Amino acid sequence: MHALAAVRREIILRDSCGGRKYLREYTQAFRKYDSVLTGGQLNQKIAAADILLVGDYHALPASQRFAASLIEQISVTRRVVLCVEAVLSRDQAILDSWWRREISEQELRKRLRFDRDWGYAWEPSFELLSSARDHADAIYGLDCMPREDMRRIRSRDRHAAAKISEARSKHPGAVILVLFGESHMAPEHLPRLVKEMLPTESALIILQNVDSLYWQAVGENAAAVNTGSDSVCVFNSSPLEKYESYRLCLERWNSDDQTDFAPAVYNVIFSLARTLGFRMDSPHNGTQPKYLADSLPEIVNVGELEHTPGAPGVIAGGVLERLENAGCCYVPGTNQIFVREFNMPHVAGESARFLRHACRGMEKEDSSQVEAALAHFGARLLSPGTQAEEQKLDSQGERIYQDYVEGRITRARIRRLFFGNSAETGAILDGLRLS
Repeated sequence: MHALAAVRREIILRDSCGGRKYLREYTQAFRKYDSVLTGGQLNQKIAAADILLVGDYHALPASQRFAASLIEQISVTRRVVLCVEAVLSRDQAILDSWWRREISEQELRKRLRFDRDWGYAWEPSFELLSSARDHADAIYGLDCMPREDMRRIRSRDRHAAAKISEARSKHPGAVILVLFGESHMAPEHLPRLVKEMLPTESALIILQNVDSLYWQAVGENAAAVNTGSDSVCVFNSSPLEKYESYRLCLERWNSDDQTDFAPAVYNVIFSLARTLGFRMDSPHNGTQPKYLADSLPEIVNVGELEHTPGAPGVIAGGVLERLENAGCCYVPGTNQIFVREFNMPHVAGESARFLRHACRGMEKEDSSQVEAALAHFGARLLSPGTQAEEQKLDSQGERIYQDYVEGRITRARIRRLFFGNSAETGAILDGLRLS
């Protein structure tokens, strides 16, 4: 919570749109949920809908990847069409050329003026478009200019609804999956207009990671909740991950340099340390890491290395593999965290690896089993609502997390896990019962 509050304060200072009536209507619309949904119940709701209105948090790659996974899931049994806000309707011909494989990814990005006109990360959006090209019947751009004028935002809703209606006329019987900004998903915004234009269609609003719902549902370990007769909310990221992703976007927009991941990663380390009761300025190395603030790792942006002659060679092969799989990697020998992409569960896991080494006096030798368990625990602790496959790989780490949230293991005992040598920590792990 400390880390989340810090990020939100910074965003409020740098983003003046948060108090707009349109955005307040969204936040006020989804404050409570009716019930927790199982995976099967969520899939039933999705299967019953003709139109899926999916709320997108543009700065969060998990939002676009969730939409891509939905396309692949639906295409197994039904035809599906993708409609996206990230592409302007005026550029439909360019998108169609790429669909027909007449132009490359690089040309598509350039001709869409994606970085200038949209500004969010290209990679997850391109993954979504590629998934649609492989599994869907068509892709349509929904948006129109001006994007920056909040006074015209309702006109963009009307334009999008008209384009969705056009897509339905071209593809009768197909599921229309719409990925549009989350604030547009308030019942009186885009959903109302779609219902007015397509009154016989069954539409389902799929929200992602709504803050107020997340904190209510996290205690129930919910992957999705029901928020009304025609709306659900799924959880694939924590609020901290959302706002760190947005802060990184703000920083990139306001800088000509490579993204500085350091503030975001340090914020995660501070949050993990405070949650476990570690002090950043303790002079003792008994129950506290000695001067933890002075032991913080160097944060290395892999993108900067790629543009520095000779620098990529400093990354060892094992580190490269972990960067490819997780987007970040802690290297204890040099006390560095290499970051290619900010992914909250993985950053939290690597932060836990650093904290383990800091507690052990930065020793280079450690049990990979203990380290993996604590990394898993750290990821689950700071990103409890996520269901990433990586979080299911370490049974001991999951056991620690479940015992911790259910009160069977105290913070003091958790700290002992970070401080103990491999034998001591192994004995504690062996003593934990499987929940």
